[in-house]
Amino acid sequence: MERQDSHFQDGDPLLRAKLSMPAVVAGQNNPIIRAFRLRLETNGKNGMPIVCASMRKLVHIAFAILKSGKPFDPNFLLA
Repeated sequence: MERQDSHFQDGDPLLRAKLSMPAVVAGQNNPIIRAFRLRLETNGKNGMPIVCASMRKLVHIAFAILKSGKPFDPNFLLA
């Protein structure tokens, strides 16, 4: 039986290590990431796939804030 390739180990390991705990905390406290996490759980995901998706979402939010120069608005994507 062949094992499926895991994409959780792609990318810079130092960056993954530094983003994993903020992704977990954001899943509990950030309304955007919390809604995203709940949607993934509803779709049958659990554990590390949710954390990895949350890390990616955090990076996208950070780059959007840097690019636009506007402050973070937690209600922007929930409207």
